[in-house]
Amino acid sequence: MEKNKGEELWKEAKKLIPGGSQLLSKRAELFLPEHWPAYYSKAKGVDVWDIDGKKYIDMSIMGVGACILGYADKDVNEAVKKAVDNGSMCTLNCPEEVELAKLLLELHPWAGMVRYAKAGGEAMSVAVRIARAYSKKDKIAFCGYHGWNDWYLAANLADDKNLDGHLIPGLAPTGVPRCLKGTAIPFEYNDIDTLRKIIKQNYGEIGVIVLEPIRHQKHKDNFIKKVAEIAKEISAVLIFDEITTGWRLNPGGAYKEHNVNPDIVVYGKAMANGLPISAIVGKKDIMDAAQTSFISSTFWTERTGTAAAIVTIKKIISHNVPEHLIRIGKLAKKGWAELAKKHGLKLEVMGIDPLATFHLEYGEDSQLLHTLFTQEMLKRGYLASKQFYVSYSHNEKIVSSYLEKVDEVLGIIKAALEKGNAKDLLEGPVAHTKFKRLN
Repeated sequence: MEKNKGEELWKEAKKLIPGGSQLLSKRAELFLPEHWPAYYSKAKGVDVWDIDGKKYIDMSIMGVGACILGYADKDVNEAVKKAVDNGSMCTLNCPEEVELAKLLLELHPWAGMVRYAKAGGEAMSVAVRIARAYSKKDKIAFCGYHGWNDWYLAANLADDKNLDGHLIPGLAPTGVPRCLKGTAIPFEYNDIDTLRKIIKQNYGEIGVIVLEPIRHQKHKDNFIKKVAEIAKEISAVLIFDEITTGWRLNPGGAYKEHNVNPDIVVYGKAMANGLPISAIVGKKDIMDAAQTSFISSTFWTERTGTAAAIVTIKKIISHNVPEHLIRIGKLAKKGWAELAKKHGLKLEVMGIDPLATFHLEYGEDSQLLHTLFTQEMLKRGYLASKQFYVSYSHNEKIVSSYLEKVDEVLGIIKAALEKGNAKDLLEGPVAHTKFKRLN
């Protein structure tokens, strides 16, 4: 493959910035080591131009799930530009904070108060702090991926593989105080018996239960309802982390599909179409506990995020964006399954429709084949991986053209498997599958 400026800039970045990027999920090594374009100059709709000016169609993670409407949405941009022109920061508070709070509470009639942050991980830390302040208990039982903060990574102090099944394996708790060992205890999705065991082994000590209501796995045996019942039985604060799943199945959280309300729900990513804001929405008596703990930050009051969130959420509702995401996601998933059958490939399709995922089931060679898929799709003008985060800017025509190229690439993969030369076709290292130090 031809060298690109992004590849060279990424090499330089790793010397200047620990880990190369601020976000693990944007590391070039996770996609196509030594060949991923890494940096963009412009993004609009689903089109991305790298710093060489080469254009790609994004059929991967759309700003790591942040750009639900598509890149540089006109309505959101206008609201943000107006906020900047009128002053994005001031000694006084911006009125958009109140307008957004009212909008969020209208969508969550069980809730009574709202707090804001800028990123998902810090919003989860705020939610956990509030929940601990209310319950007056330190220990947390959790399921899913919830960010980089101490309360979460503390799970790996007890066993460095505790978090491996919760999205990203290999997360090291280096720098997390050893005294936090045993304060965060994981349980697997759909495994209600493990949660019951945790409660029994830590009787009277679990004050918070944290859960991603859905990700890749299918919900079984009223799992979410049972988790909520356990939380109520032990008077634990139930937090739903909807940072990734929020706004994609309906205007709000995926939890609404199960008719179970949490005590707190946390949003981020998609709620402002790429502008930095997150929200903690919760029951009034629980949220009010925030006033007993110091939770405060200058840039949580910045204006562009709230302005963008108001427009994004209103557009999600008025344009029925979730219905569109589900329809387009179904098309991609159906296409993957049909093409896998055509080429005789072992390929599993997973995830909710707007967060579609596939996995080539070839044991130790699986990641090599996924890397080869990304390499060949990049040659054909697509940013593509085994994940497809659907946006409102994706349409049937785009998916149809994408699947034509997927057909070609799966044909290459099938031939490589038959010849046993997949490794020879790869023009760089195999993509990483877990957190690791970069040199």
